[in-house]
Amino acid sequence: MTDEGLLFVDTDRFHGPLDLLLHLIRTQDIDIFDIPIARITSQFLAAIEELSDADVNEAGEFLQMAATLVGIKARMLMPSPAGEEEHDPRAELVRRLLEYEQVREIAGRLRVAENDRSRRYGKGYVEPRRRRPAAEVPLTVTWDEVVAAALAVEEPVERDREHRVFARRVAMRQKLDLIVAAVGRAGRIEFASLVAPWRERIHAVMTLLAGLELGRRRAVSLRQRKPFAPLWIYGPRDEAPE
Repeated sequence: MTDEGLLFVDTDRFHGPLDLLLHLIRTQDIDIFDIPIARITSQFLAAIEELSDADVNEAGEFLQMAATLVGIKARMLMPSPAGEEEHDPRAELVRRLLEYEQVREIAGRLRVAENDRSRRYGKGYVEPRRRRPAAEVPLTVTWDEVVAAALAVEEPVERDREHRVFARRVAMRQKLDLIVAAVGRAGRIEFASLVAPWRERIHAVMTLLAGLELGRRRAVSLRQRKPFAPLWIYGPRDEAPE
């Protein structure tokens, strides 16, 4: 505070003129119902002198409040007309300040509650509804009905359950003929192209066994460059690359 009673205030810290005006009143322990309008007006005008021209709307709000304070100060200096009830020009300003302070306090409490909730629960958490306790229903069944129901239960009849698994037969002869015909036409064929028309694994297994059997008979040659590489089947007259 300077010798003239003015405060150095950074207006960027406040959200509007009411926030600044309330700060000036509370920091100096001024009774809000008895505001020294001359002193507060001087302090408010000194605080907004350094307002940036970048935000015209914000500067306009502060200047409007300054005009209101100057108007209140002028009405307090002028005598009231004779015969009229004396009215405090500061009453409307006090009402606005009290409403703003109440809203600001509510917003602060909501912000604290939000931060506390975010530390305990994840975003979007909805508390599950509590289930209502099941109402006790009196038992209306008599013992005679219970005995009658027990006597009506029949002993289950044991049945001979035989589990049978039927598998589709895939003849080895068919796979042998398939490989011989394929290498006879093209000279060589990839193993994947032989099993591509079928989705069942049994066809792939039987085709591989048929290829191994033909290799044992030296009717074909099987070559694979490295593990998990494509498997090729060559005819007896074709030289398979090493």
